[in-house]
Amino acid sequence: MKKVALVTGAGRGIGYGIACALAKDGCDIVVCDIHEESVVTDALKGLEALGAEVLYCRADVASAAARAEMLEAIRARFGRLNVLVNNAGVAPKVRADILEASEESFDRLIGINLKGPYFLTQAVANWMVEQKQADAAFGGCIINISSMSATVASPSRGDYCISKAGISMATQLYAARMGEYDIPAYEIRPGIIKTDMTAAVTEKYDTLIFEGDILPQSRWGLPEDIGKAAAMLARGDLAYSTGQVVMVDGGFTVQRL
Repeated sequence: MKKVALVTGAGRGIGYGIACALAKDGCDIVVCDIHEESVVTDALKGLEALGAEVLYCRADVASAAARAEMLEAIRARFGRLNVLVNNAGVAPKVRADILEASEESFDRLIGINLKGPYFLTQAVANWMVEQKQADAAFGGCIINISSMSATVASPSRGDYCISKAGISMATQLYAARMGEYDIPAYEIRPGIIKTDMTAAVTEKYDTLIFEGDILPQSRWGLPEDIGKAAAMLARGDLAYSTGQVVMVDGGFTVQRL
């Protein structure tokens, strides 16, 4: 029986790169995004072309009702869920110094980037326990997509950094809690990835990457780089490494002289 993977924010960017990698590995895919289905039609067709059965769930992960409705839709279609990838996230609408940043921006980012994934994981983890108790051979996996901003301070987007640091701790918490059920939880920590989110700072990062010395591997990261890491974890290639962080950052965090 094929594994079923739920990837949030999979209509484009990193989420789509992850969904494609999982589809290539033989998973059926649940795409969660906030857009009308017509906006992500090409992405859904692309996944189907890779051999996946695809379910689209339009849902805001910050909404408890939307999360519950999505999981009911997955139960109705597939009756199971093996892999959860918490990828959906947003950047601040305006980069603002932490001495001036607004509570509204903070609340928005924490709700979408941290609270939503935290409680989606809670619901999915309970369902995975249920599946494990019904079938000892069940294999489950939780993957959180954070950011190098979990540990690299950017005072112009403190709310984003804090939300990603929270995701890092959430990974450790779920790894500790789900260990007794042999359901691992991992964190993938991307570096500078070429997506819509980084489009506004392309010129800045082009200079740092290609003319500066910010990365040992002097190129942009791509969504498929994150996808390959997620597929490795979902396959169980690091089955005895729950709670670990997989850095996909071109060597950014390597200390150098």
